[in-house]
Amino acid sequence: MKKFLLVLTLIAIACSSASAAGKLLKKDPNGYETVNGISMRNLWLLDRFHYGVNELQTDFAWCNQKARTAVMQDGVIYIARSEAKQIIPQPGDTIMGAVIYRFDALTGEEMAPLDVTLNGEPFGVFLGVNSIGKDNFGHVWVASISLDNSASIPLYQVDTETGELTLVATLSKGDNIARVDYVDLVGDITFEEAECNVMGAGSGVATVYGWHNDQGGDVDTWDGFFWGDPYVDFTAFYPESQVQWGTAPATRFVLGEDEDTRYSGEFFYIDGFTTVPTLYAQDGTIVDGFGSLSQEEMAADSLLMPKPGTNGIAEFKLGDRNFIAYPIGQYDAPNSCQVNICELGEGMAFSGMQRYWTFPADGQGQTSDSGLRIHPITADYTTEGGKEAAIIFEYKCYNGMGVYVVGEGVVPDEPMALTGDVNDDGTVTAADITALYDFLLNGDTTSLIHGDVNGDGVITSADITSVYDILLGE
Repeated sequence: MKKFLLVLTLIAIACSSASAAGKLLKKDPNGYETVNGISMRNLWLLDRFHYGVNELQTDFAWCNQKARTAVMQDGVIYIARSEAKQIIPQPGDTIMGAVIYRFDALTGEEMAPLDVTLNGEPFGVFLGVNSIGKDNFGHVWVASISLDNSASIPLYQVDTETGELTLVATLSKGDNIARVDYVDLVGDITFEEAECNVMGAGSGVATVYGWHNDQGGDVDTWDGFFWGDPYVDFTAFYPESQVQWGTAPATRFVLGEDEDTRYSGEFFYIDGFTTVPTLYAQDGTIVDGFGSLSQEEMAADSLLMPKPGTNGIAEFKLGDRNFIAYPIGQYDAPNSCQVNICELGEGMAFSGMQRYWTFPADGQGQTSDSGLRIHPITADYTTEGGKEAAIIFEYKCYNGMGVYVVGEGVVPDEPMALTGDVNDDGTVTAADITALYDFLLNGDTTSLIHGDVNGDGVITSADITSVYDILLGE
């Protein structure tokens, strides 16, 4: 009886302390095997499954339904959140200003956020920074959501030191107006070093919008991407039963193979909630995609085909080997906000592709983001073990984000113990609380294998709270 009461006392003491002291876990606990000479290691992870379902939302302002997209550029992660901060420029006037949150891509440490401004004033536009991305020359940009009663899409370049926006374009949809949630961009947004192309797919329609500007072009003059027209209606989809994009579709340009076509945007992916990522040509024909997989390939690997409902894809290369990274499901179990990395088949074909890893292996989160669909993935490059490696950043609104490094010279992590499994029996039960209790009261280490549950470097009553929360599903 005394032991039971003392355990309750320890739990009560720990519960009264700051939640971050007991819940911080910034590493994917899973290990990933080397495949065909390529290894993967997690650099850090902040998500609902591992950090804490409620704590993530409480501790981080970027875990919010109005923080929808993110990008990695020059070792910094930028997360754009619309209507993030209440600003009162003068009595009786309130503006909900946008904020761009920043993190060190290699360590996960949070940096000072940027208050977003336009012409020196807080940027308080409704979902004004719904899309954030980077061009191919180091510039970060944002674009506002464009609703079905808006005839244009504003596009801005971001000063990554101050948060000040510069209007680059007001992109006209022409005479076929539909809602556009997210856009993509390839080339140089300043037009100094390359041409610039922008694209977005309409929500709940078959329409795709696009715009072009030449290298050295006039910022006030944009041509329609589709042979002078700003939009075209597509007729080919995958699955073939679909006749339009679903809610909040995503587009992603593919770099051309030579210098003449590098930034032309000739090929691009569209992923539309009711469809899965499909590679298109400028004339709207399907070039490749998951529809090219054979029944045998899909039967051999049930995780190869993504579920419709989550939108996103990225390509990257390691030497002459070509890879894609894409989400395989929304927050619905069992594939909760997970990402696949696959090596493409011969000639960059989807047919013959091989899945290397699904991560985080035990999921990332199961909390609805209210149907935002988007799951941005960014690939960049570094060197590890004397060989080229890719850095993969993924961000799923309202559920988490992480950074992984992939390459031949990468040394993979060993899998960590199951969080909360103090006695290392493969499960988290009341016996794990007892093992901590016996150590804290009596110094008994008989069953104490993984006592530092919260990862703060010491074993205290806070670790009991962590196990207790796991048992309660918190």
